[in-house]
Amino acid sequence: MSNPRWQGIFPAVTTKFHADESIDAEGTARHIDFQIRNGIHGVVTCGSLGEASTLSLEEKLEVAKIALDASGGRVPVLANVSETSTREALRYIDGANKLGVAGFMVMPSVIYVADSREAMANVRAMANAAQKPIMVYNNPVAYRVDLKPEHFAELADNPYIAAIKESTGDIRRITDLRNTVGDRYQLFCGVDDLAYEALALGADGLLAGVGCTFPRETVALYDLMKAKKFDEALKLYQWMTPMLHLDVSNKLVQNLKLIDVLAGMGSEHMRLPRMPVVGEEREFITRIVNQALATRPAQYRSVD
Repeated sequence: MSNPRWQGIFPAVTTKFHADESIDAEGTARHIDFQIRNGIHGVVTCGSLGEASTLSLEEKLEVAKIALDASGGRVPVLANVSETSTREALRYIDGANKLGVAGFMVMPSVIYVADSREAMANVRAMANAAQKPIMVYNNPVAYRVDLKPEHFAELADNPYIAAIKESTGDIRRITDLRNTVGDRYQLFCGVDDLAYEALALGADGLLAGVGCTFPRETVALYDLMKAKKFDEALKLYQWMTPMLHLDVSNKLVQNLKLIDVLAGMGSEHMRLPRMPVVGEEREFITRIVNQALATRPAQYRSVD
């Protein structure tokens, strides 16, 4: 199988809900279309930001179908696989394959803290079932399972494992991966406020969070870095960074949905136990976003 060479900005899209917690298909589709029209390069559905933990398998497939219809083939749609057992993961992969997703982002292990042998076996099982390109989401900070460069060297013989979403929070990991596995995988940074640093070290793309609300600005950052216009990129990154910090939080869903509201493009509806932030938390986020909106660089501005 040929490597798809994914690169660029792949937002981990939020799932839109109605006030009764049912899926807002129209709102989700509209937001995905907004991001595609503003230049993003791919879409990942039902990740952590997409509230995967609150969705049934059937609902995740529904969101994948919404994204496929909204994209209309303009960008690849990847379905995130974060089931608590390999058996359920394979059932979800089968359903998403039937829908026609371009590939998958997979979790090495969720809830159960697998060791490297177990995590690699789980990744191989999902890759072989998918028989489509997969991106491995490595996030030991949130999920306590860390696949290190030497583990990805072991996995390199599987032709379906195409990319890594690296979210350790340790920027040195980008270089360690390159030194260990070369260009075998496409490397994506999954930590919003390490975007500049990761791209400077040769990452191929970003799994963006704040990019859901500011897609054109995020694409501009990527383009500037790839063009080695580092000074211009740094100014844009510095403008974005206070908002990017809001993605690196246990309340990333609440924070980013509030950013949507303040930017005039969504609601804060989410599924319990998550609730909109209030009080000082809300005031703090509002100040950050309002300052960003007041100083938003016109030349990169996303269009409605």
